[in-house]
Amino acid sequence: MRTKLMAVVAGAAMAFGGTAAAQGTSAPGKAAATKAPAAASRGKTEVTWWGHAAFVIRSPGGAVIAIDPWLSNPKAPKGAAQPEALDAILLTHGHFDHVGEAKALAEKTGARVYGSFELINLLGLPEAQAVGANAGGTFQVKDVTFHLVEAVHSSSYAADPKSPAQYAGAPLGYVLEIDKGPTLYHAGDTGPFEGMSLIATQFKPTVALLPIGGHFTMGPAEAAQAVRLLKVKSVIPMHYGTFPLLQGTPDALTGELKKLRNTAKVVVPEPGATTAL
Repeated sequence: MRTKLMAVVAGAAMAFGGTAAAQGTSAPGKAAATKAPAAASRGKTEVTWWGHAAFVIRSPGGAVIAIDPWLSNPKAPKGAAQPEALDAILLTHGHFDHVGEAKALAEKTGARVYGSFELINLLGLPEAQAVGANAGGTFQVKDVTFHLVEAVHSSSYAADPKSPAQYAGAPLGYVLEIDKGPTLYHAGDTGPFEGMSLIATQFKPTVALLPIGGHFTMGPAEAAQAVRLLKVKSVIPMHYGTFPLLQGTPDALTGELKKLRNTAKVVVPEPGATTAL
């Protein structure tokens, strides 16, 4: 499965690179810079999508948190500088398209890396930066309190793609409660599950970052059901269009929400664009 997926991703990356070359290597970076709005006004939470499931979140109190930082994915904004400062890196599970550049970013920024106990042990991080936990764990980073919650998926990790992957613990999602700001829910890779109702009751998230691509995660119809369970006001789709297997689209999600008569707003940022909440 991993070998097949790696081949698919490699093919998608080559196709993306060929398109960029045909258009001129500087064009994608300039486009991303043009589409990204100006810095949010003071007191706002900023969410920057890096494509796939990768996000960088900046809180009003100055916390900078990366989630699933595969910042070199085929949809990542070309030419964009990766974060120079991070307070925390949150990993939902061990698959390469979510761990991404976590270890290199941790080395560069000194950020602590949070994730399942088994995955964190496999990463080989310095002890001071390795925070292994599990669903039910709660941590504080400046003005952000984040909670580890369940997800329905699988998880394995291999530092070397040529080596067999090892069990990397249970997959996770994260709920980020931001003082004087929104409560965000990053679902990681998952299908819908009844426990989302408990997440809604306990944490009352207002914005959900949900996978919609299908095949490895829920598609648009299932994501619409997740929105219903979570009772969020807004949803930011992720984990779609990165490579051909992920065929779900934001438009399809909007259509499925209309079928349910759900009024949640679908927010669709361009990779590299920053959304103020």
